[in-house]
Amino acid sequence: MFTIDSRSRVPIYEQLMKKLQELIIRDVMKEDEQLPSVRALAQQLTINPNTIQKAYRELEREGYIYSIPGKGSFVSPVKNKIDKERMEMLRKELERIVGEILYLGVPKDEVIKLIETMEEPERGESGND
Repeated sequence: MFTIDSRSRVPIYEQLMKKLQELIIRDVMKEDEQLPSVRALAQQLTINPNTIQKAYRELEREGYIYSIPGKGSFVSPVKNKIDKERMEMLRKELERIVGEILYLGVPKDEVIKLIETMEEPERGESGND
């Protein structure tokens, strides 16, 4: 479920966060699904539990998960409103990436085609069972 590259320059907690975000966005992990416990995941990945806890804390701060004391951490329900702060951060990151691609000489129309070919992450239907 998780692969961590200990040789990567990206901190382990960030690698874990990105993988969990991807699983949540791609709807592999469903709303209100419980995440592995800090202790269990630390043993599985053979990394310090504090690293797992830091990743979970950041994911909770960003709204991807929520925790219930004594029960664990769970995937947050999909928000109907756009988180403006998160959207602004992603917009700036996209501008940086597109700027770098354009700097490398890729034509603007090719960048637009690339974006148009990307698929939206599939989300499960909520409450319409």
